[in-house]
Amino acid sequence: MIYYVIPRELADKYYEEFKKRFEGVEGVEVIIDRRQGERREKMEGGGQRVIRDRRRRRAPGSFPEL
Repeated sequence: MIYYVIPRELADKYYEEFKKRFEGVEGVEVIIDRRQGERREKMEGGGQRVIRDRRRRRAPGSFPEL
């Protein structure tokens, strides 16, 4: 599925035009962007990312020489 996203500011001018233009095209849908603002501006949660070493720890003790 391909979404042809039209910004809200331009929806009145272009939505109907593009809806008609892609009406017979399979797998294309024309939609209006409904987002209010940038989601990433607010740093309410998170932000404190911890990087951890995911490798296994060495077995305790020492190993004999080969």
